[in-house]
Amino acid sequence: MAGYPQAKFRYKVEIDGLEAGGFSEVTGFDATIEPIEYREGDMTAKTPMKIPGLKKYGNITLKQGVTDSRVLFDWITTGINGAIERKTLTITLLNETQSPAASWQIINAWPTKYTAPDFNATASEIAIETLEIVHEGMTRVS
Repeated sequence: MAGYPQAKFRYKVEIDGLEAGGFSEVTGFDATIEPIEYREGDMTAKTPMKIPGLKKYGNITLKQGVTDSRVLFDWITTGINGAIERKTLTITLLNETQSPAASWQIINAWPTKYTAPDFNATASEIAIETLEIVHEGMTRVS
């Protein structure tokens, strides 16, 4: 018998095996195989054949409240000023006892976009910074 589904609000993110801090949101990690439709002139079928095409991975977006940590900002700054640093991300879903319930490993990841928080003197909200990350592969490791 399968266990109960896990809640999605307990998770952690590691970058190259190190805790990356707390994130209010982690979104966008998905995988797609694009279909290629193919039809020859003498085919009698009414629909074209479907052949697997390019494999693509969605960009991952990390959102966190601004603190004195510059880890995310420094990562993209390194790429802007020189060579891109590719890293491995591990996103782990935690159960109610904070033990790993499921884990995904993201390989050859690097930041493509950093967004600083917007400011509004009339709002009572946390300042959120966003880092968008591209990658070349995703594996569910547990």
